[in-house]
Amino acid sequence: MSKRANEPIVIQRIPMTQARINLGQVVRRAHVNKEYFVLEKDGVPVAGIIDIDELEDYLELRDPAVMRQIRESARQHRAGNSEEAGHLIAALKASKR
Repeated sequence: MSKRANEPIVIQRIPMTQARINLGQVVRRAHVNKEYFVLEKDGVPVAGIIDIDELEDYLELRDPAVMRQIRESARQHRAGNSEEAGHLIAALKASKR
């Protein structure tokens, strides 16, 4: 994920005319600072600007197959069918040899 879980989500609301004038800066802030922008037309929210990584994460989570995998993984974890990450990394390194 692109945003750290403990960081508050801040959404900047800006008029479309201001976004158009400052599009380069808005896009840079969305990409570099992981900021979210809601563009407004006459005070009504009409569109959003987010970093591409955030968009890809969002779209991936809308995929039913991905959601099934996440639910199954969570079920297995709750059932105790998981390992420490270090064990998995060691097993992967050993399999490459």
